Amino acid sequence: MSGLPQCPKCNSEYTYEDGNMYVCPECAHEWPQHAEETAEEVKVIRDAVGNELKDGDTVTVIKDLKVKGSSLVVKIGTKVKNIRLVDGDHDIDCKIDGIGAMGLKSEFVKKV
Repeated sequence: MSGLPQCPKCNSEYTYEDGNMYVCPECAHEWPQHAEETAEEVKVIRDAVGNELKDGDTVTVIKDLKVKGSSLVVKIGTKVKNIRLVDGDHDIDCKIDGIGAMGLKSEFVKKV
C-alpha cells in the first residue's frame, strides 16, 4: 500500500502524485493534495421558495412548463414524487406520469 488516498470519483487505489496534485490513471480525475484536510463542498439545491431539496422528496410544479421537442405541457400543480438531484443545468431528474423521464430546474418547483 502506497499511503496515497484513493480516487474520490472511482475509488481506484492506483493514484499518484503530480506536483501538488493527485491523479487517477483510471478515470483521469485530478484533485489538489490539500483537499484531504478540507471538508468536501456540498452544493445545496433549493426550490422556488428557498426550501432545501433532497433525493426522494416530492415537489409540485409552480408554472406551466413546455416539454422541449414535443407538444406536451407539464401543468401547474403537477405533483412529482421521488426526485433525484443531479449536477448540471437541470438539477432534478424525475418521472412524470403521462410524460416520462425528464429534467427540471429547481426554480420551477416547490417542496410539498
